[in-house]
Amino acid sequence: MFYHFLYPLKEYWAVFNVFKYITFRSVGSSVTAFLICTLCGQYCIQFLKSLGAVEPTGREHAPQLDPLYQHKHSIPSMGGILIIGAVLVSNLLWGNFSSKYMVLILTVTIWLGFVGFIDDFVKIKTKSSRGIPAVIKLMGQLILGLILGIFLYHDPAYQKVLYVPFLKEYVIYLGIFFIPFVVVVIVGSSNALNITDGLDGLAIGCAVIVAATFSIVSYISGHSTFAAYLNIAYITQSGELAVFCASLIGAGVGFLWFNSYPASVFMGDTGALAIGGAIGAIALFIKKELLLLIVGGVFVWEAISVIMQIVGFKLFKKRIFLMAPFHHHLQLNKWHEAKITVRLWIIAFILALIGLGTLKLQ
Repeated sequence: MFYHFLYPLKEYWAVFNVFKYITFRSVGSSVTAFLICTLCGQYCIQFLKSLGAVEPTGREHAPQLDPLYQHKHSIPSMGGILIIGAVLVSNLLWGNFSSKYMVLILTVTIWLGFVGFIDDFVKIKTKSSRGIPAVIKLMGQLILGLILGIFLYHDPAYQKVLYVPFLKEYVIYLGIFFIPFVVVVIVGSSNALNITDGLDGLAIGCAVIVAATFSIVSYISGHSTFAAYLNIAYITQSGELAVFCASLIGAGVGFLWFNSYPASVFMGDTGALAIGGAIGAIALFIKKELLLLIVGGVFVWEAISVIMQIVGFKLFKKRIFLMAPFHHHLQLNKWHEAKITVRLWIIAFILALIGLGTLKLQ
């Protein structure tokens, strides 16, 4: 809104020229989202409590975790509506909607947020830790991935290739296989973050670190001079994604104000699916899909730990971990919840630095 309505006024007063700059609008977007979350957070929590939006603390599939979660019996879920609301408002104010990527990323966020909302709503109404059938939730993700993949495939300006970190000249042309590849990225990223969302502050803290990293990479990818210097793909209009990532940083930090240990609210599937899918979509838009495996390494490992546990039990009748995902393994090893969260944040930060380092090494 500010870009479209205030920037044209530069002809009358030069100060309005600042709305042209992505860096300025990114700061504004981040601060706005942070203020919305912190100022509205307590009201949102009270509203969710009044609706009875509290998930059961009992773990039907893992009763050994019950003692670790009994103190959370009155904490409301569905706090993801606060994050999504803050992100949407801040981008409506500070975003440039002449960029197709701004429209696409908000569409992805809203779509997956709605899927997550339905899942959370069913959990609350049925007083169960299981929401809508997994196949229905998966279908919501698959349909979005398919639509996005077809759209990008038919976009003549979009590159249907896969850039490989550390290999300067090596790219993989995907052709028609690019469409299922998009589906895999969207479904994988949204579910990986959802799997990670099991401890106070863990998922949102790691998501903020990933968003900060992709904010930098998005800005560089959309800047022809910087992209040429680092020898990475220059993608027109992708710089605007830095504004979105900045809003996600602000909203994430604002939500962490209430979600840090001991949490006053949980994001639920509403927030986890939306944020995870948005991060995957950003990686697709800026052609850093493989970089996501590094920067989002904590999410990747949490998802892999579940796969390893299932495969190990199905094939060898043995459990690799005490429980999956991995953060539950650490809990059953008597690690304190707050210590697990902070240490995984540290790992996420180191992985983000490694990911940024690959830009120069390409």
